[in-house]
Amino acid sequence: MSYVDGFVIPIQKKNIKAYRKLAVLGCKLWMEHGALDYYECMADDFPAWGLGFKKMCQLKSNETVVFSFIVFKSKAHRNKVNSLVFKDPRMKMEGVKMPFDMKRFATAGFKTIAKPK
Repeated sequence: MSYVDGFVIPIQKKNIKAYRKLAVLGCKLWMEHGALDYYECMADDFPAWGLGFKKMCQLKSNETVVFSFIVFKSKAHRNKVNSLVFKDPRMKMEGVKMPFDMKRFATAGFKTIAKPK
């Protein structure tokens, strides 16, 4: 089964353009270094049922949320790819102002438990 790194990122709407620039670079780097797939998804609909991302992230009226995930062959493959990505000189972010609050950025690694054949 595959392995997935997932991210939930509250972001001010005014910073979406700056975030997208980083997302495009991230997609390029992870795919070049061997990730199987890479998605950056901007919330478009906040249903009233369930907890929902809006409530979970305690979004303000000027914010939305990004849901992102990267797919790998396995956890070992993820570790190898991430090691290569973080060594890539294009990943240097010194002096780059993040377009979101890193204290509200959530991430985890996930074992796949079901997927289509």
